[in-house]
Order: sequence, then structure tokens, then C-alpha cells
Amino acid sequence: MAAASHTVRVDAPVGEVFACVDEPENHVELTPSITAVSNVEPLDNGGKRLEYTYEMIGVELTGTLTTPEYVENERIVFEMDGDLTGTLTWTFEEDDGGTHVTYAAEYDLPGGVLGAVADPLAVRYNERQLRRTLENLKARVEPARSA
Repeated sequence: MAAASHTVRVDAPVGEVFACVDEPENHVELTPSITAVSNVEPLDNGGKRLEYTYEMIGVELTGTLTTPEYVENERIVFEMDGDLTGTLTWTFEEDDGGTHVTYAAEYDLPGGVLGAVADPLAVRYNERQLRRTLENLKARVEPARSA
């Protein structure tokens, strides 16, 4: 199982940052390799179930994300099922009017050529994706506050 994690401070209240991440359609803009989000359904726990398309190293991967754990303004946990399996965890911590956001991923790569040949490359690729996703979140939420 591969794992990656990254943290960033966003100069915005936790509620605003959480709301941006909590909207699945925003991830097409936030996460560079997510090319589509569809069939979003609300869950009784406040989370969501949705289908996604993700492009990794030129290979299109599809699957479903389901939120087994959802604590508003604190934590969102997604379980991935499909071409990629694993867990995506977002945590949000208030910090003097700003928010520390941590995005962590634990996942198994698909078998076959992608899993066997590209494993080290895919891990580095996904680490960059986490960092870029958080940078995009910061860039999206902070300017919206000054507008």
C-alpha cells in the first residue's frame, strides 16, 4: 500500500475551507488529475457518495468514493473503490483565524503494467498531486476572501 500526506495553512476560517473541499464538483478544479465527478449522492452521515475519473500517468482510472466518516469542519474520510482502492483523509484544524489542512492518501495501485512497472513513478506522481491539490485549495479560497 502506498501512502502520501501533505499539510498547508490556508488564510481563511475553517468553515470556508471545509465547505470548498466538501463540494465534490470543486475537486475537478482542485485536484489536477481528477477529470470528472458524477452521480453525487448525499449520505445520512452528512458525507457523500460519488463516481470519479482520475488520470494517472496517462491511464484513466475510474471508481467510487464513499464517506464513512464525516465531521463537519474537522474531518472527511473517503473510501476509494474501483481501479484504485484505499482511503483519502482530509483534516481541518483552526489556527488563529486560518486553517491547517492535511490531505492524506493510502492506496493500492492497480495490478498489471501500471502496478508493476510504474509503482515508484506513480507514488511520486501522487505525492505531487496532493501538494498541488492543497496549493490549489489555498489559491482558490484565499483570493475569494479578498474579493
